[in-house]
Amino acid sequence: MADYIFIRKSRNALSSLLHIVLNLLLAVTSIGATVITDNCTIGLILVIVSKWRIFAVNHRYWLLNIRSSLVDFIVGISFVLLAYYVPDSALDTSLGASFRAIHFFLMIFYAIWLIIIKPRSSAGFTVLQALIAVFLGSTAAIFLDSTLTNTLKSSLSFINDSGILVLLEFLIGFAASHHVLVQHEKSDYLLPSLICGLFFAEIAWLCHSWLIVYPLDNIGILTDTGIRIPQLSLVLSVLTFAYFQIYTELTEHNGKINFANIALPVLFSLAAIIVLISFSPPNFNL
Repeated sequence: MADYIFIRKSRNALSSLLHIVLNLLLAVTSIGATVITDNCTIGLILVIVSKWRIFAVNHRYWLLNIRSSLVDFIVGISFVLLAYYVPDSALDTSLGASFRAIHFFLMIFYAIWLIIIKPRSSAGFTVLQALIAVFLGSTAAIFLDSTLTNTLKSSLSFINDSGILVLLEFLIGFAASHHVLVQHEKSDYLLPSLICGLFFAEIAWLCHSWLIVYPLDNIGILTDTGIRIPQLSLVLSVLTFAYFQIYTELTEHNGKINFANIALPVLFSLAAIIVLISFSPPNFNL
């Protein structure tokens, strides 16, 4: 009996170690291949292939599995796209194949996501996972939108400049809301998630003509980092945080709200948005 327990523990430890190593390899190779080849195709393929379990079941469950894994898809794809869209220098927005500090940060953060954050299923970590997806997904969507619209406009004169970003933000909003609300077994999560997606799409449409991006070129001893933070990503992340707090209050108290329980997160969210919009001067527009 003791030998069986020892063997089982050894197998569990080996399985955990293998899981960590594979996730580290995914983080390093997906971003590293993107930078080295100056192409995001290999990185995106690696992210998609890593989710092979979605399709390792009967096809009737594929849609359900994809919907449940949207947040992880968004985060993984966002890390690869952000690594691809890092400019060579703060003064040069062309894409290059040289490693910069931000690329190593992306590898580290992606590994932390895969190994530490993603496996957690508590309410707090679920909200954190959704917020990370909103922030990274919205940031990647803005750079992807600016590239695709410039490419497609040359051949499709009728394209709506805001259409790509609106569609991407709808998907991000739906995925983030679904990821958190599905944890509330007694609540209807599909309709609120669709409404959240529409809200994201509306905000993206309103902000599309004034996409403000904040460069963080100097962080401590690091200079010319290439980090760009869109204002839209910050606004949507803050609004999503307030939304989750209000929804949790509603579900826990049968549709009733005690404002004292949500006053702090709501007031914080409003204050943050006011500061971002009114008192934070943009460095440039995208």
